[in-house]
Amino acid sequence: MAFDEIQQLHQLINNSKHFLIVFNAKNNTDAVCGALAWKYFLQKQNKQADIVASDFSAPKNLRFLHGIEQIKDEITNLQKFIIKVDVSKAKIDTISYDVKDEWLSIYLTPKTGVITKNELRTAQSAFKYDAIIAVSAQDLESLGSIFFSNTDLFYAAPIVNFDHHPSNEHFGQLNFVEITATSTCEVIYKSLEKLGEAYIDENIATALLTGMISHTQSFKSSNVTPYTLSLASKLIDMGADREKIIRFLYLAKPLSSLKLWGQALSHLENDSRLGLVWTNVTREEFIRSGATPDELTGLTEDLIANSPEARLILIIYEEPESVGKYKVTLTADKQYNAKQLLAPFKPDGNNKTASFFIKNKTLKEVEREVMETIRRQIAAE
Repeated sequence: MAFDEIQQLHQLINNSKHFLIVFNAKNNTDAVCGALAWKYFLQKQNKQADIVASDFSAPKNLRFLHGIEQIKDEITNLQKFIIKVDVSKAKIDTISYDVKDEWLSIYLTPKTGVITKNELRTAQSAFKYDAIIAVSAQDLESLGSIFFSNTDLFYAAPIVNFDHHPSNEHFGQLNFVEITATSTCEVIYKSLEKLGEAYIDENIATALLTGMISHTQSFKSSNVTPYTLSLASKLIDMGADREKIIRFLYLAKPLSSLKLWGQALSHLENDSRLGLVWTNVTREEFIRSGATPDELTGLTEDLIANSPEARLILIIYEEPESVGKYKVTLTADKQYNAKQLLAPFKPDGNNKTASFFIKNKTLKEVEREVMETIRRQIAAE
C-alpha cells in the first residue's frame, strides 16, 4: 500500500539525522516563523537542523523569537574533501601546510622512501544534510545564493516544500502547498499536528502564531477563515504568547522605526482611482533615523490594516549601504497580481508581494518608470 505524503514525511524524518531549512530572506515574517517552528520540532526529536537564508538579517521586531539569532546567511562545512595517501611503502613522518596567493599547499614528509602522485587519491564525503525543508519559496531560484552556490546539494537531497502561494512550482519531492491557507505557518501546523502534536511546545506555538498574525495583519485580511481563528485559539492554549507577539509586532516600535516611518509617511502619495499608495525613502533618511530596511515591513502592514482603500502599496528605498541602488517592493490585495504588474522588471516574489533592485538612475526616475509600468500593466488587463 502506497504511503500518503504525511507518512512519507514521517519516514523521511525517522531516516534522517541532519536537516537544512531554507527560505527566501526577501520573504516575510511568515517564512521566518515557519522555519523556526520546524527547527524546534525537529530538535525535540533529537534531530539536527540548521536554518539558512541568503542575506538574512533578523528583523528587530522578531528578535523575541527563541533561536532566531541562530539563522545563518550561508551554508558552511557542507562537505569534506578527502586526500588519501597510500603509506604501505613510505610511512609519514610530518604533515604541514601553508596558504599563499589563495593556494593551499600540503607538505607530506615520509620517514623513509618517497611519496609520488601514484600514492595519492582524492574523494569527497557525503553532504552533511540528509534532507531539505523549504518554507515559502516559490521555486529553488528564489532562494538566491543558497541555491546557486550549492546546486549539487539541492539535486541530491530530498526536498520538502511548504507554501501557500499559487505561484509555487511544486519543486519538492514532497509538496505541502495549500493556496486557500492564510499563511505558510498554517500549512506547517497541519503537518506538525499529524506528525506529533505532543511535540508542539510554547516556542513552536509562538512561532506559528506570530507568522499567522503577521501575514493576516492580525486576522484582518479577507482570506481569514473560521479554521484560522480556531487554530489561533488552539496555539494560545498550547502556550503561544499572544500579548508578547502583538507587543513586538505592532506596539513596541524602536525610535529608529518611528523616525523612518515619519520620513516615509511625509512622502506618501496616492492614486485613488487605482487604489495605489506609494512612498520612497532615501539613503540619507536611513542614516538620519538609524534604521534598517527591514523596519519598513511594519509600515506596509500598517498601511494595509489602516487604509482599506489601498489595494496596491509601493515602497521604493535607496539601499543604505549602496549609493544609487534602489529596492522596489509592491504589495497587492487579491484584486491584483503584484508579480505580474512588475513583470517587465523580472521581480522576485509572488502574487501578493514582489520586489526587484534597480540602479544607475535617480530616485525620481525610478519612481516615474515604476509608476508608468504599473499603470500600463493595469490598463492592459
